[in-house]
Amino acid sequence: MPDEPPCEESGIDAREAAAPPQRILVVGPSWVGDMVMAQSLFQTLKAARECEIDVLAPEWSLPILARMPQVSRALAMPLGHGQLELGVRWQLGRQLAQIGYDQAIVLPGSLKSALIPAFAGIPRRTAFRGEMRYFLINDMRLLDKRRLPMTVQRFVALGRPVNKPLPDPLPRPQLVADRANQARLCESLGLEADRPAIAFMPGAEYGPAKQWPLAHFATLAASLVTRGFQVWILGSGKDRAAGDEIAHGLEARVHNLCGRTGLGDAVDLLDRCRAAVTNDSGLMHVAAALDVPLVALYGSSTPDHTPPLSDRAVVRYLRLECSPCFKRTCPLGHTRCLVDIPPASVLEALDRLAADPAQTEH
Repeated sequence: MPDEPPCEESGIDAREAAAPPQRILVVGPSWVGDMVMAQSLFQTLKAARECEIDVLAPEWSLPILARMPQVSRALAMPLGHGQLELGVRWQLGRQLAQIGYDQAIVLPGSLKSALIPAFAGIPRRTAFRGEMRYFLINDMRLLDKRRLPMTVQRFVALGRPVNKPLPDPLPRPQLVADRANQARLCESLGLEADRPAIAFMPGAEYGPAKQWPLAHFATLAASLVTRGFQVWILGSGKDRAAGDEIAHGLEARVHNLCGRTGLGDAVDLLDRCRAAVTNDSGLMHVAAALDVPLVALYGSSTPDHTPPLSDRAVVRYLRLECSPCFKRTCPLGHTRCLVDIPPASVLEALDRLAADPAQTEH
């Protein structure tokens, strides 16, 4: 009999489709937004073959991973960013060796991130070429940044055979909110259940060159309150002072929740919002993955690299001649890339999204 034809629907051959279930360990990234985008890789792996996916990741990311149905287990990395601790990595690797993984996919580019899969003796260890880790990675890929300009494309490419095209369209992250926790939070935080909410995410862990001016957020908040909305300001404890500045004088309708919720709580609250206004931050990617209509504000970074993966997003990016600089603080001292985006422009974008939520502008 002639050989069976390739499986055209998934882009893999019949032998791969018939392969037994695999156990895959993914070494996850260290940023919220990147962890959200990694779900596109998990979806790609699940679509290609029967597998179980475990993710080794920073402890803060476990609530995000718990809201991804593709992840079988989330394993907390016991070390902080920048810590080498070879002994700890060796011990963890030997523990993971007992699970019997078939493949590891290492998303960070550091040498440290490749150590544990090697110590675990995982037979196939896939990653892009990184800092001097040639003996740790045995399925080394060369990164063509022109062919793969977006972070999500790079993640997905590691889940595909070498030189195979990416899925078209790319699978998009789809977080699943915990509705029971959502209801508990609204009650415990004193949020109005019958008033529509707009989420503000004024923080950006990377630095102030990615942060829309707080005065602009405050002006926009006042406009939304006059229209009958409540505003929920979401972020970490580091954003508490920023939230207070935005909410000043509007506390009856503008709720500063920064530092009062965990990351999983923020996911669940965002899912209840009518729309979101956000800097280029991890919570921007969370909102996109929840399919919340959003206005994304870009300054020193660019939507060409890390856009919100959503059909219901409007991007405000001025594309000044000095942009993107990718600096934490503005090297020219004026941050015009964000200052010159007026609140009226963002309000207009929210109005367009309300009139036609499917409208997208990148």
